[in-house]
Amino acid sequence: MRKTINLPLCFILFTALYAQAQTQKDSMEIRQVALDYIESQHHVKPEQFERAAHPRMVKRTFWTDKSTQKEYLRETFTDAMILLAETYNKDGDKFPVNPKKEVVILDIYDKTASVKLVADDWVDYMHIIKLNGKWQIVNVLWQFKDSSIH
Repeated sequence: MRKTINLPLCFILFTALYAQAQTQKDSMEIRQVALDYIESQHHVKPEQFERAAHPRMVKRTFWTDKSTQKEYLRETFTDAMILLAETYNKDGDKFPVNPKKEVVILDIYDKTASVKLVADDWVDYMHIIKLNGKWQIVNVLWQFKDSSIH
């Protein structure tokens, strides 16, 4: 039995896949969102964090209860992160002079993206969504590079 390739079907599939591909502009905007997230703390600019995060963003990690040694899920929300950006590095002593901020776009599909941010002491995995033409962080899962700190 001889198999044939249906060229019109292949063209439709290719066109559908290509239509979902990100643009270079999307990639640059997604990268900037991840940088705004971390640089808002470096430069004490809460407005920079507000620009990067959706108002309903949730940031999660595991934490250890020191009295029981049991791990649990710890959550932080946009409002707390804005306050952190406003206060955490106020004295300019929380980061090195040239802080590490490596952004790796893991995947983009249409209006969603997964991004990995490697900073000085931690790693963040972000879900970023494009709503009304603007990319914003909706989820962050992070941990210290040294997980014993948790």
